[in-house]
Amino acid sequence: MRHLLDVDDLDPNELLQVLDLAELPSPPPLLAGQGVALMFEKASLRTRVSMEMAIVQLGGHPVTLRSEEVGVDAREPAEDVARVLSSYCAALAARVYHHDKLVRMAGAATVPVVNLLSDDAHPCQTLADLLTLRQCFGRLKGLTVAYIGDGNNVCRSLMKAAPLAGFTLRVATPAGYEPPGPSPGSGPADVEIGTDPMVAVAGADAVYTDVWASMGQEGEADQRRDAFAGFTVDDTMLSAAAPQAVFLHCLPAHRGEEVSAEVMDGERAATVWRQAANRVHAQRGLLLWLLGARP
Repeated sequence: MRHLLDVDDLDPNELLQVLDLAELPSPPPLLAGQGVALMFEKASLRTRVSMEMAIVQLGGHPVTLRSEEVGVDAREPAEDVARVLSSYCAALAARVYHHDKLVRMAGAATVPVVNLLSDDAHPCQTLADLLTLRQCFGRLKGLTVAYIGDGNNVCRSLMKAAPLAGFTLRVATPAGYEPPGPSPGSGPADVEIGTDPMVAVAGADAVYTDVWASMGQEGEADQRRDAFAGFTVDDTMLSAAAPQAVFLHCLPAHRGEEVSAEVMDGERAATVWRQAANRVHAQRGLLLWLLGARP
């Protein structure tokens, strides 16, 4: 039995297996007659709908639970919730604030546990990102991806994916908003961390950004707008990337903040909507892999 709490729970070969399973034209009904429990502490659009549809496409039944219905660590400990749901469902997935809650659930569960987002990581989004890049370029190895903005959970999972998939990730954040991890120049050769977005974007195959204030950081929004001045992905910044470069955003997008309206509604942002659609396919491939449909 395997869990996916972050993308580096997979090795390079396993990561490719998940992406290959995501593109199966006729996925097997591996979940026929079974349910998958989906727990949400945070509001969700793409994650909830895409995961529910991935389960349905495998013949299963999504059992979606809001935080107030379950009361993890309020009504009963996370470990007890995981044990109970394991007796009902083929897998358990959760979107939480604190990553440690997922770790504890995985330690008690007897079925696979999937991280649908935590403050530390967003591996399901990263799988969709990699699937999208592979569809656009026919490969992952050798690509250069620039990530501009906050060193948040999306950024951290991409940092772990880069050495697994063989692409270079250049991260540019304002000082003080860097992702936790090795200091610039001391990490893996696949990951470069700096504070100049134009340096990160230069010649890149893909330019990626995310909101400046994630859920739970709304009180910092004004402060972050000031700190992130100059980090808006606009036409000028995007023009420094490679001519064939695509734009990526995990959504929701705040036009005029992390991305200009011209970029978000332009031709190179068409990839964003493929990214969103690929959440279904990537998560379906992941469930197939976790539940045993491995090459």
